[in-house]
Amino acid sequence: MRLDTRKLFAALLGRLASTYGVASVEQQFSIDPTVAQRLTDKIVEQATFLPKINVIQVDELKGQNILGYANAPVTGRTDTTQAGKERTPRNVVGLGSYGYELLQTNADVAMPYRLMDAWAKFADFMERYARYVQQRMGSDMELIGWYGTSASADTDPATYPLLQDVNKGWLQYLRDNLSGNVLSEGATPGEIRIGATGDWANLDVAVLDLQQGIPQYMRQGLVALIGSDLIAKEKSALYAAIGDKPTEKALVAAGMTTFGGLPWETPSNFPARGIVVTSYDNLSIYQQSGSWRRQVVDNPKKDQVEDYNCRNEGYVVETPEKMVALEFANVRLPDGAGGWE
Repeated sequence: MRLDTRKLFAALLGRLASTYGVASVEQQFSIDPTVAQRLTDKIVEQATFLPKINVIQVDELKGQNILGYANAPVTGRTDTTQAGKERTPRNVVGLGSYGYELLQTNADVAMPYRLMDAWAKFADFMERYARYVQQRMGSDMELIGWYGTSASADTDPATYPLLQDVNKGWLQYLRDNLSGNVLSEGATPGEIRIGATGDWANLDVAVLDLQQGIPQYMRQGLVALIGSDLIAKEKSALYAAIGDKPTEKALVAAGMTTFGGLPWETPSNFPARGIVVTSYDNLSIYQQSGSWRRQVVDNPKKDQVEDYNCRNEGYVVETPEKMVALEFANVRLPDGAGGWE
């Protein structure tokens, strides 16, 4: 690390210590819950999908879901003129059926001296450092949310580069709690085919059909989350159908605002062949209040700065009945030669 960089880094350490109210951030410290919430907010801001869902502080490591959608209607009528008849309010918030469990989650970010030296050329050195750490953490939270299937005591990033073994994500939560809402196959065992001769001819039909798996009274605010491979194949089929007509090609892109009557998006880090129908507010990440630990280390043995973060975290589908999904690993698309890939 160059001398000018080291001076800036020393100032950064001082600023962090002041922010967290500690003597030094070079020794592990516990982050005050209020400050931890602000840090979480900054991480969420650096992501593209996280700002749309719930990131919530909770007190307990295990418990029942905090947010819930009514799992049945409440409107009716009671003839109170009859003996023994009285109005009985119904508790229909499905908080008793589904729970959460938070697990220790480490997010340790290394920044080589050469990267620190490059940042030193800019006036916003401290902001660049903070953004880098926050972006890495936010991106990982999205990856775990979509790909996480287990929580290993000793994670293996070489074997599971999409962080499948760090924690159970939203799709795994649905598999565990309401497996019938994760479609794993169509007419062909072990496969879901989307294409002209497949289980669904196109994305409109697929999304419309998946919506039927959600109770009618839960369909407010639904959105279709669709993988990039599926969007690319849909566009390709439409372009092939209209030929070389520039004006109509422009209309294709402009016209793809909904699928199956729902607004859609391809979230960052979302499975390329995935489809999920739910509402944004049905997806949550819980963090235990007071669990965040942090330490910043200058490690000359590796020519890098290391930012260690640890907190207890879990991924929750608030109301599983309000989410349906495809088993993205089983989705097959036309290969152009009459088969499926």
